Amino acid sequence: MVKKIVLAYSGGLDTSVAIAWLKETYRAEVIAFCADLGQKEELKTVKQKAIRTGASRVYVEDAREEFVKEYVFPMLRGNAVYEGAYLLGTSIARPLIAKKQIEIAVREKADAVAHGATGKGNDQIRFELTCYALKPDITIIAPWREWAFNSRESLIAYAAQHRIPVTATKAKPYSTDRNLFHISYEGGILEDPWAEPPADMHTLTVPLEKTPQKPEYVEIGFEQGDPVSINGGKLSPANLLEKLNRIAGRHGIGWADIVENRYVGIKSRGVYETPGGTVLHAARRAVQSLTLDREVMHLLDSLMPRYAELVYYGYWFAPERIALQGMIDSIQRAVTGTARLKLYKGNCIVAGRKAPRSLYNVKLATFEAENVYNQKDAEGFIKLNALRLKANRSLRGT
Repeated sequence: MVKKIVLAYSGGLDTSVAIAWLKETYRAEVIAFCADLGQKEELKTVKQKAIRTGASRVYVEDAREEFVKEYVFPMLRGNAVYEGAYLLGTSIARPLIAKKQIEIAVREKADAVAHGATGKGNDQIRFELTCYALKPDITIIAPWREWAFNSRESLIAYAAQHRIPVTATKAKPYSTDRNLFHISYEGGILEDPWAEPPADMHTLTVPLEKTPQKPEYVEIGFEQGDPVSINGGKLSPANLLEKLNRIAGRHGIGWADIVENRYVGIKSRGVYETPGGTVLHAARRAVQSLTLDREVMHLLDSLMPRYAELVYYGYWFAPERIALQGMIDSIQRAVTGTARLKLYKGNCIVAGRKAPRSLYNVKLATFEAENVYNQKDAEGFIKLNALRLKANRSLRGT
């Protein structure tokens, strides 16, 4: 019998209703947990709101530095991009939230954990795979898979009936998820993939029409695959990402409107703002181009889609992701250097790169006179590589 439940609480519509519903349905004590991953103003009233809604206790833990250092940066070292466009801002937050939630459940001797993810989405999988990986015997309650509500409108009506304060309205029903790495928007008016997102949706990025008329240059310093400085000034992981969000955001960088394939098999339209992350991806690749061997870099690129899938699907604590991470981190130890980027009207353009242990050799690369490369050697190289093409052509005839 479930007597105590730890709920992953955001203060939004779903989890606000979930507190009241869990108490009503399970007759259990509900403890709310909220991880501070950089939501900013959303956390100002979260404790009072959870208590007013019926939680017996509320945990709000500052996990910003851990989030960026132990989750965002390792993911960035893998150059992870899902389906060529999504930088995984929501995906990478879920394993940390679930990990903290399990820690509190153990501390509180709770019988179960709960979350507000829907039965159609990816988050239910990400939360629950993490919970089972860290505490195999845990009981998980997913209200969206149990309750009678079938829409956000019905949740809004329930919240009004029970006097639960929520920010979502029937006029603006789309949901948001924000952390230091990004903000996402989905549902409601965004469910029509032909409809342009409303102009007032921008939070981390400035609309292109309002961005500066002059470009801005920024230099990102890397040490062993991780960004450590902006324009020569060293910063902690969370502070670096926050500052870069401001710099890139004012130039409209990092806005993405995507139709993606969820793990459950449903296509979903989402809008994402990832300004700092977009710059870090470009900057790292610029430094990598100098410091990684060709075949190593190609191997890393070939693994990126698989790695991105593992993050997107929720397998952060799976042995295959951990094994891949070990290889990725070994490769990234060579990625030390600086990238210079030009930010302008939504564009992030690499303007320069340098590294103390660069593999780039100007004497080999130059088109000017040099004496380190015999161009006649290329003839034999080409002929050897052409052998199989000649043989294949002879079998097919002329």
